[in-house]
Amino acid sequence: MLYQISNGAVELGAELILKKINFEIRDTEKIAVVGRNGSGKTTLLKLISGEVDLLKRDSDEDVFIAKAGNPEIGYLKQMAFEDNTITVDQEIRKVFHKIHAMQDRMETLLAKMNDEAANSNADEETHAREIKEYTALQEEFESIGGYYYEKEYETMLRQFGFSVEDKFRPLNEFSGGQQTKLAFIKLLLSKPDVLLLDEPTNHLDISTIEWLEGYLKNYKKAVVIVSHDRMFLDKIVDVVYEIEYGVLKRYPGNYTKFMETKRANYEKQKKDYELQQKEIARLEMIVEKYKNTPTKVAMTRSKLKQIEHMEKIESPDRFDTATFHANFKPNRETGKEVLRVQNLQIGYDKVLSTVNMEQFRKQRIGIIGGNGLGKSTFLKTLVGQIPPLGGEAAFGYQVDIGYFDQKMSQYNSNKTVLDDFWDEYPTLDRTEVRSSLGAFMFSQDEVFKNVNMLSGGEKVRLALCKIFKTKPNFLILDEPTNHMDIVGKESLEAMLRDFPGSVLFVSHDRYFIKQIADSLLVFEDGEVSFLPYGYEEYMERKNGTYAAAVDRDIFAAKDAQAKAAKAAREAAKEAAPAQPQKGKESYALGKEISRLEKKLKKTEEQISELEEAIEAKKAELLLPEYASSYSKLSEISAEVEELEMKLLEVMEEWESLDQQLSELS
Repeated sequence: MLYQISNGAVELGAELILKKINFEIRDTEKIAVVGRNGSGKTTLLKLISGEVDLLKRDSDEDVFIAKAGNPEIGYLKQMAFEDNTITVDQEIRKVFHKIHAMQDRMETLLAKMNDEAANSNADEETHAREIKEYTALQEEFESIGGYYYEKEYETMLRQFGFSVEDKFRPLNEFSGGQQTKLAFIKLLLSKPDVLLLDEPTNHLDISTIEWLEGYLKNYKKAVVIVSHDRMFLDKIVDVVYEIEYGVLKRYPGNYTKFMETKRANYEKQKKDYELQQKEIARLEMIVEKYKNTPTKVAMTRSKLKQIEHMEKIESPDRFDTATFHANFKPNRETGKEVLRVQNLQIGYDKVLSTVNMEQFRKQRIGIIGGNGLGKSTFLKTLVGQIPPLGGEAAFGYQVDIGYFDQKMSQYNSNKTVLDDFWDEYPTLDRTEVRSSLGAFMFSQDEVFKNVNMLSGGEKVRLALCKIFKTKPNFLILDEPTNHMDIVGKESLEAMLRDFPGSVLFVSHDRYFIKQIADSLLVFEDGEVSFLPYGYEEYMERKNGTYAAAVDRDIFAAKDAQAKAAKAAREAAKEAAPAQPQKGKESYALGKEISRLEKKLKKTEEQISELEEAIEAKKAELLLPEYASSYSKLSEISAEVEELEMKLLEVMEEWESLDQQLSELS
């Protein structure tokens, strides 16, 4: 056990944020903390980092925080830059001071030992002590990445979108978002014993998120993550803590496993509670019926004691699933084609990308790709906020657009929520306004909150409420799930799946993309490609697993076909009357069939060996020692590709042999 909180509580202002905190970090666990917006997830991270304290209580319970040794705890919000005038390289290299000190000491020890060995003047005890110290230093140096820290540093800069030249620019030349990324890099390279991450995937593109997944999965120390990215959590964590109604509960497994366990536990507790309540009602009915019967007094007392000594099962808390909803239909239907884009050049002072695409009624297109390639710029160009630098975009017949800009989460207004919405729709009466806002979780006193006081997630809900009230038939959405908790994302997914119109959206949330998109528009290295399939197939093709899966399906089908043909031949042979031998001709035919069957069997063995070799090489790609070695990863990827090409050749040979054998038989 590395870190433990027992029976803790946290109060901010006069409000109790967390109660009954029982939380543990064991060894190298990868832990997710999940819960609704405002449930106290970030407060828990601040408690672990030491930014807030436990509430002092007069209680019989043991209230404490325990640590094994003095673990170093790293939290991104603590990573502030003291001097913004120094370069990126100077700032980040501060985390390598321990490695540099160890290098210097190892070099000093090595020089002394070499000198002593050359002059034969060493005291044996001193020499042994130096060897022991050097060996221990070398082991620790290797464990903290001393032999590859430079490569890891360069890899991280590149993955987070920085160039080699950026290393030598002063920190104050970078935007706030870029400085946050640099602080993140510095935190990762510092390798604390407990790494605390609050929404680490925000504002990262998909390729960087995928790299970060691999890095954190193989991180040799503990990680605690607050995130609403379900796919990210599924790929990294092995423990989930949920905060619900102010209480923490621990679940083993990733996010999907947590949801399955939670639902199963809820259903079991609900069933057990209902059965116990029925049993109590039955016993109480017996007592009530016979309580005044002299001969039944002992029996009724026995039943009452039975009820009294029962270990009462609590009625399970309902899932905290309060969320927004909007079951609306567009005012009218579009024509078949809703959008045509031809050679549309997008950008501000220079062309970022050129787009060609068509979108049809009810189609849901997800836009993915790296940051800075023009995804949001493309949407802004479509809705007329930015003029095109060339080409054209035209909407189809009767298209009514509902546009969500990711900056709507920063919307400011001195009005109340009620007045802000009502000013947008002045013809509605008060009941209609309250009903519309209520559907998006602005009820009772919530509607009288000042818009400027709303959280980012609440502002997103207000913006969506306004958009859906117009009843558009074509939704253009730029990062709509930013600032949403998981329940909110699931609600929006359900709304968009049921939406009878068309959707064009940008998102970095791969789970959301997988749930919604039936087609993709991929921005990559200055090229924009339209793909007529969803995210799962895109990843399979990208990772080389799609072709292999298709080939395996083809092979399986052909194998089944060959077995069926062979069975049919054998059945026909048994059913047919005996034929006279045809001498040498029959002998030659039988010999050729035997030769082909042997060759076919050998080819099948080759296919099995190649498939096993491909799987083994793919397993090598996941080895932690290769995580930062791009040359090794490229080499293994090339080997996988070569083996897959060989597999296709052998399968073609198998098909040819099978055909020949069928004809001869």
